This record gives sequence, structure tokens and C-alpha cells, in this order.
Amino acid sequence: MSEATQEFGAINTSRPHPARMYDWYLGGKDSYPVDWEAGEKVKTFFPGVAELAQANRKFMHRALRMLAEKGIRQFLDVGTGIPTEPNLHQVVQAVTPDARVVYTDNDPIVLRHAEALLRTTPKGRTSYIQADIREPQRIIDSARQVLSFEEPVALSMVALLHFVSDEYKPYELIRQLLDPFPVGSHLVLSHVTGDFDPEVWEGIVDIYRRSGTPAQVRSREEFAAFFAGLKLIEPGVELATSWRPAPDQQERAEHVPLYVAVGQK
Repeated sequence: MSEATQEFGAINTSRPHPARMYDWYLGGKDSYPVDWEAGEKVKTFFPGVAELAQANRKFMHRALRMLAEKGIRQFLDVGTGIPTEPNLHQVVQAVTPDARVVYTDNDPIVLRHAEALLRTTPKGRTSYIQADIREPQRIIDSARQVLSFEEPVALSMVALLHFVSDEYKPYELIRQLLDPFPVGSHLVLSHVTGDFDPEVWEGIVDIYRRSGTPAQVRSREEFAAFFAGLKLIEPGVELATSWRPAPDQQERAEHVPLYVAVGQK
């Protein structure tokens, strides 16, 4: 049965929102003029932003499919964004039909689309929590209603942490979310980096911050630190297009400044 928490809030269209901008990068239609305007500004700094967004989603598909094939049956996705097919639950339930998936996002528009689009097979279960990553205990308490913390859980936070600046202590948030999960659980992350063109990404970060989003790019070392105490799954920390690339992959690594990795507890 597919579920969604009934917590509708007002959709703010007076300023850009990263989930709607991401949907726009992917060619979706669930955004507003304010998001298009901000997205066009990002494109002036980095014309390949749509390619980066596509590479991020393809990594998510490969990583979560791999975990489902390894036997992981429970998934907590924080920072879900507007559903784009195939979404996480469709990827993992194609491998394991009875997989349980909990989505989390803080944007009311995501909740509305979740109710309309999050469909699952009869054996599986898909739920939605409206919460912010800065509320880790609320996320954990709500996820316990669907997931069993006696079995491994895959925690997915794809293209999220570059919207959590250091003032919100992202490394501590990761630990708080992972701590309740048993051995054998996994962490799946992707994160934009300014390692290859810092001035470009300073400009992009400024666009997001001016719209009220606490953006921050991080180096390879800073990204790898999110996996402290975890065993990195091969090939470790890589650019998205170099992490177990698909045979038909066309994107070149130097055009996709996005670090990715999967770690096991």
C-alpha cells in the first residue's frame, strides 16, 4: 500500500526552491518562473547542469539497484525531491517486490506529487514523511513506523548535502541518522564539488544562498569524511560517471563535478 503523510503546507512560489530547480534541470514541468530564472542563472556559470542532474539520477539508479541485488529490502531516502520516473521505489521494487521505501522531503509540492505518483507493487510499501534533514529524530521516529531497525537499511541522501552548510553540522546529522541502523546498513551519497572550477561554483552557491538555500560545495576530502567509520563499497569515492558506469554511458567525467560513494556500516 502506498502512503503519504497528510501535512500540506503552503507552496512558496516567491523564491526558487532547489527541488523544483532540479526538476527543471531534468526537463520536468513541476517548477515555476522563479525557479526557471534561477536555473538560467546557474546555466550561465555551468552550462552542463542538466547533464550533471542526469548523471546524478543514473548513479542513484545504479547504486540502489546494486543494494537491492545484495539483499537490502529497506530504504530511507532523505531529500527526495519531485518524483521522476523511475524513482527509487520503482528501481528497488523491480528487484525486490516487497522492499519498503520511506521518502522524506521538506517541500509541500513534493508531498502533493508523492500522493499522485508514488505507486508500488502490492507486496511492497512506500511511505512519505514531510520533514527536514535538520530534524533527524523526527525522521527516525516516523521511519520506524514503516521500517524495521532490526534489519539493514539503506540511507540515501543523493544531491542533498550540498544544500546543508556547515552551520547545520551535516556530519553530525549523518551520524544521528545512521546510529539507529544495524550493522549491514548502507549510506548512499552524492555531492557537487568545486574542486575543478572553484570560481564557477562560488557563483552558483551565491545564487542559491540569495534565494534562501544554505548551499555549500565540498572537496573530495570533505565528502569522504561523511563516510568516516564505514566501509566504502568499490570503487570508493569517485565522480558520478566513474562509479560503476553503465556500458552505454555517454557523459564524460570532467563534465560532471559530482562526487559519489556508497558505504557499509
